[in-house]
Amino acid sequence: MLGISTDNLPTLNHWSKEELKLAYPLASDFAERKVAAAYGVLIKQSGIANRATFVVDADGKIQHIEEGSSAVDPTGAVTVCARVKKK
Repeated sequence: MLGISTDNLPTLNHWSKEELKLAYPLASDFAERKVAAAYGVLIKQSGIANRATFVVDADGKIQHIEEGSSAVDPTGAVTVCARVKKK
């Protein structure tokens, strides 16, 4: 699992370590926002991304997309990953 955000690294470090105590790494897409644009979640006018979780299988195929506030909770992604693994 990897989180990617359009926030800068100091902000991501604060949230991942101090606030959310995440067990997975966060990467920053702050400089060019290429990842957010490639996945179609970049809001160009404001330079931020819609909250979204993408479950990508070993072949690089997107198996599930969760958008909105529920995308913050990794439970849905974990469930889908377990289903993909069983296939």
